Amino acid sequence: MSIEGREFRDALGRFATGVCLITTTTADGRHLALTANSFSSVSLDPPLVLWNLQNNSDVFDEYASPERYAINILSQEQMDLSNTYAKKGGHELAPAHFTIGEHGAPVISGALASFECEPYATHEGGDHVIILGRVMGMSSSGEGRPLLFFGGSYGELAT
Repeated sequence: MSIEGREFRDALGRFATGVCLITTTTADGRHLALTANSFSSVSLDPPLVLWNLQNNSDVFDEYASPERYAINILSQEQMDLSNTYAKKGGHELAPAHFTIGEHGAPVISGALASFECEPYATHEGGDHVIILGRVMGMSSSGEGRPLLFFGGSYGELAT
């Protein structure tokens, strides 16, 4: 059986996910953000999370092995941030969108939760790299509704 790429992607899109911004600071001091919905928890002890980076990303080199980064879970009210940082060439993080976290990574203001990470391991995963991070610090607002992605578009939880 051969699996056609578009059909596979459409089937995967039937799984609802949250939307995150992955943020980092480059060696030359630029702050970057990248939209992702491939976030998952891995382990409680040690605290590990993962996300996936596309091999042909225009910011692959900056994200493949950063010293520190943060995974920021977006709220419904942050859809514009998701759209802004999903565009190729549009990854420069605006100063109004973040503060520097306790462990040195840019943290998105108003995110539902943020996890500051250091690299733990990477694994090849087809046309992506699977990046595991050890959580060094975190914050959680405890309020707000998550920004969801399903079937190729944004969605929201029913009340």
